[in-house]
Amino acid sequence: MRPYPFTAVVGMGELRLALLLCTISPSIGGVLVRGEKGTAKSTMVRALAGLLPDVDVVDDCRFSCDPAAPDPSCPDGPHRTAASSQRPARLVELPVGAAEERVVGSLDLERALRDGVTDFQPGLLAGAHRGMLYVDEVNLLHDHLVDTLLDAAAMGRVTVEREGASVSHAARFVLIGTMNPEEGELRPQLLDRFGLTVEVSSSRDAAERVEVVRRRLAYESDPDAFAAGYADDDASLAAEIAAARKLLPSVELTDGALLQIAEVCAAFEVDGMRADIVTARTAAAHAAWCGRTEVSTEDIRVAARLALPHRRRRNPFDAPGIDSEQLEQALQDAQPPEDDSDGSDRDGDGDGPDSGPDGGDGPEDPDGGGPDDDGPGGGPDGGPGGGMPDENPQHEPRNPQHGDADAGSEDGAAPPAEQRAGTDTPYRAKLFTVDGTGAGADGRRSRSEGERGRIVGVRPDGERSGSPHLVATLRAAARHRPHRGPRADGAGPVVLPRDLRFARREGKEGNLVLLCVDASGSMGSKTRIREVKTAVLSLLLDAYQRRDKVGLVTFRASEAAVALPPTSSVDVAATRLEELPTGGRTPLAEGLTRAAEVLRVEALRDGDRRPLLVVVTDGRATSGPEALERAHTAADGLARTGVSAVVMDCETGRMRLGLAKTLAGRLGAEHVAVGDVAAEKLTDEVKRRAA
Repeated sequence: MRPYPFTAVVGMGELRLALLLCTISPSIGGVLVRGEKGTAKSTMVRALAGLLPDVDVVDDCRFSCDPAAPDPSCPDGPHRTAASSQRPARLVELPVGAAEERVVGSLDLERALRDGVTDFQPGLLAGAHRGMLYVDEVNLLHDHLVDTLLDAAAMGRVTVEREGASVSHAARFVLIGTMNPEEGELRPQLLDRFGLTVEVSSSRDAAERVEVVRRRLAYESDPDAFAAGYADDDASLAAEIAAARKLLPSVELTDGALLQIAEVCAAFEVDGMRADIVTARTAAAHAAWCGRTEVSTEDIRVAARLALPHRRRRNPFDAPGIDSEQLEQALQDAQPPEDDSDGSDRDGDGDGPDSGPDGGDGPEDPDGGGPDDDGPGGGPDGGPGGGMPDENPQHEPRNPQHGDADAGSEDGAAPPAEQRAGTDTPYRAKLFTVDGTGAGADGRRSRSEGERGRIVGVRPDGERSGSPHLVATLRAAARHRPHRGPRADGAGPVVLPRDLRFARREGKEGNLVLLCVDASGSMGSKTRIREVKTAVLSLLLDAYQRRDKVGLVTFRASEAAVALPPTSSVDVAATRLEELPTGGRTPLAEGLTRAAEVLRVEALRDGDRRPLLVVVTDGRATSGPEALERAHTAADGLARTGVSAVVMDCETGRMRLGLAKTLAGRLGAEHVAVGDVAAEKLTDEVKRRAA
C-alpha cells in the first residue's frame, strides 16, 4: 500500500517545517516530536521519506557508500573501480525492543573463532546511512540505545568494538523520534542531543477535524488513487527541497547573526554550546528554504522556537516551552541598528519567498496560492511551508502555592472542604532499594543481572544471552583439544558452537515505586502536608533519576483511589501530587488493599520489574468498623507477598502513638520519619557521630 502523501496531511505546520529543515540540513541533528496519540506523527515521518532525492550507491556495498566519495574505512571496501547504481533513500524504523547488536551491528563470533575471519553484520544504523532513521516511542528505548544512536547522528559514524575487533563505518542520516510525554520523559541530557523539538496536538477546530477524517477515509478506500491526486504536489515539494539543499552551502551566517544567536541562547540560560550550534544550522537551513543567501532575524526567530524549548528543562518537572516576549527582547538587544530585516520580514516584505507573518512557509505554490489558500487544514494548495505560529504561550513553573487553610480534621461530622497545599523545593532523597537480585529493565536502583554491568561469571552454551565471554569460550574448547586435535593452521584449539560461553553481568535495575499516600484529615495542618508532599516529590525526582516507573494511590474519607496508574512519566505524578486534596477520615485498610491490587495487576503486565511500596502515613486508621484491625490484616497480607516496603512516618509532635512504626513491623518494611528522607540529613548525622 502506498504511503500517505506528505502534502495531504492537514495542518501540522510547525512539524512540517521542522522535518523539512532537517531534511535540508541533516547536520541539525534530527527532530523530536512530542505529542498525544493519534496526531499523525508517524504518518508525516513515513510520508517524508518519499520526498528525499534518490542516492547513488556502490553496487554490492552493504553500507551504501557514495561512489563519488566512498568511505575509506568501509568494511566492504576498499571501493576503487566499483560499479554504481541509484536507489531511493531509505526510511529505517528502529523498534523499541531492539537489542544493541541489532542497532549498531555485530561480529559473527562463531565464524571468527572457527575460521579466523572477522565477519561484521551491519545493523540498523548502517541501513539508515544517507537516509532516515525513525524511532517511534523513543522515550521507551533503553537510555544506552538512545545515547548510541544520538552519538551516531552527531558524529556521522558508528564504531563497533567486539572481543578485540574494531569496525567503523559511516552513518549519516536524518534522525526522527516521536514520543508521548504521558509515557515518560527523556532525560535532559538526551533531550539536548536532539536538534529540534516540536509539540503537536490534535486540532480543536471542527472544520479541520472534518477534513482530516475525509482525507483519511478517502485514502483507506483507494490508497493509489488518493496518492495520485497529490503526486504533483509531492513532486513539487521534493524539487524545492533539492533546491534548498543546493543553495544551503551558499548561505552566509554573518557576525551580526551569530551575535543574535548567542544573545538568545544566553538569555534562555541553556547549558553548553550545542544550542548555539543547532540554532545557527537551523537558521541557515531556513534561509535556504526561503531562497535567501543570508541569515536574517526571522530565520533566527524560527530556529530558536524549534531548537531551544527542550533545552530549557532543568528537571523532569519543568514543562518545555519558550517565552515569546523574552525571545523578542533578546533579538532586539543583539540587533545592529542598521539591520531592519526583522521588521521587513514580519511585515511580509522580506527577501525570501512567502516570508509571511509566521516565517515558516517556503517557496510559493506553483499555482500562486499562498499559505492562506489551503482551506480548513492546509493541503495540496497550501504549499509545503506550514510555518511557525507567532506566539508560544509561556509555561509557568509548577509547584503553585494553594490555599492557606488547614487540611481539616476528622471529628465524625460532615467532611470538611477539600484543601490543597503546595510543595517546597525537592531535595536529594535517601536511597531505598528492593531486596535481592532482579532481572528487570536497566536502571539505577536495585541489584540485577542482565546484559550490562560488571562480569560476575559465565553462562553455559545452552543459555545464549548477553555478550560472549572469549576467555571462558577458549578455556571450554581447550578442554576438548586432545580429542579434536589442533586447528589446520595450528593457531589454537578447534572451537565449536557448543563451546561458547556468555558473560553473566551484575548491574542495576529500575523498579516500580508505588506511593500509597494518606490524604486524610489526620495529616494535620498545611505545614505538615507540605512537608509530606515535598518528601514525596523528592522521591519522585529520585525515581526519575533511577529510571523507575511510579504509581500513586491515595486514601481519604472512606475510600482509596488510584490517582496515577504505574507509568514512566514522573512529571504527571508530580502534577497529580500537587492537585491532591486532603481531609476526612483515614481508610488505611482500604489504601493498603488498593495498593495490593495495583501491585498484583502490574505483576501480570511487567513481571520482571520488581516493586517498592512506599506507604506515607502516620499509622492511624479511623474509617469504618475495627479500622485499625482491618489495616493490620491488610498489612499482614501484603507482607506475605514478599513485597519490599518503606513506611514514611508522618507523625509529629511530642506525644506520639508510634502507629506507623507498628505498621512497618507488620509489613516487614523499613521505617523512616518524613524528616529523615533527605540524604543530606543522613550524611550530616554520620559526620556528626564521626566527629
